[in-house]
Amino acid sequence: MFSRLLASSRVDPFLLMILTTVAIAGVLPSHGVALTFFSWASKVAIGLLFFLYGARLSSSEILHGVRHWRLQGFILATTFIAFPVLGLLFRSFVPALLGEPLYLGVLYLCVLPSTVQSAIALVSVARGNIPAAVVAASASSLLGIFITPLLVGVLMSTQGGGFNGSAVGEIFVMLLLPFLAGQILRRWIGAWIKEHGKPLKVVDRGSILLVVYVAFSKGMNEGIWSSLSVGRLALLALVCLLLLGIVFGLTWVISQRTGFSRADGVTILFCGSTKSLATGLPMATVLFADQPVGLVVLPLMLYHQLQLLIGAMIATRLDKRAEEPAVVPV
Repeated sequence: MFSRLLASSRVDPFLLMILTTVAIAGVLPSHGVALTFFSWASKVAIGLLFFLYGARLSSSEILHGVRHWRLQGFILATTFIAFPVLGLLFRSFVPALLGEPLYLGVLYLCVLPSTVQSAIALVSVARGNIPAAVVAASASSLLGIFITPLLVGVLMSTQGGGFNGSAVGEIFVMLLLPFLAGQILRRWIGAWIKEHGKPLKVVDRGSILLVVYVAFSKGMNEGIWSSLSVGRLALLALVCLLLLGIVFGLTWVISQRTGFSRADGVTILFCGSTKSLATGLPMATVLFADQPVGLVVLPLMLYHQLQLLIGAMIATRLDKRAEEPAVVPV
């Protein structure tokens, strides 16, 4: 049901919630004690979010499909090698168009793990290898807790970015420890969480909205939005669209020319090209604690919407192609 709804909808409802939160932060930003309270509340919510991730992820899901190591390796290489390389190549023109903070946001986008729910939904619509998609997206999300901070430290220190070097330890405490605790307690609480999945989704989305509100409140307090024109936003959208188009094209062409089946190619296409908003926003608040976080995460927010819109159109087209009867030569 969710996958069909995703394919038919033009705008992600959750993105509308995020945009509303941004508007509220623009009109009523937090200051002083209130901002400190919301900042700590967002950290607690992030910890709870990753605890739920750990409690939901089944060990059997991890083991199922791991045998398809070639496909999993291709997706991970796309996510954590090809994307960062493209981000570095974009160095030649993006800072001149958008400025350094937004370029760092584009580079940060490139080192993030794949999204889970949206990637699996798109693979389902396009009739791809769903078990492999579950494993690939979950593995990418888990490995991203380790790999993304390391890539940020290496790439952004060489690019003059404002990486917070002490952030790796905070990432471990805020994200990894709750995730591991969820995995350990899953045998006792996993069934309950699965049964109450819909109410707990409020925790998922509420924590992300809280992170957005804090980030954009800080941006308003620092006056970083006064330099962001409509033209720059349009250019940023074009940069994100270019990045998405390149990765879509590369993953599809290479997967088809390296012997992967159609179903596996679909899985590579969507799991290799999507980026996680749910992981990227909380992690940015830790990695860029002393930087204009609002500008850093803005490319991710635009890319997330584009990957849903373009991905849904491609998925429905692939679904229709799968339904078309084969042409028998006369």
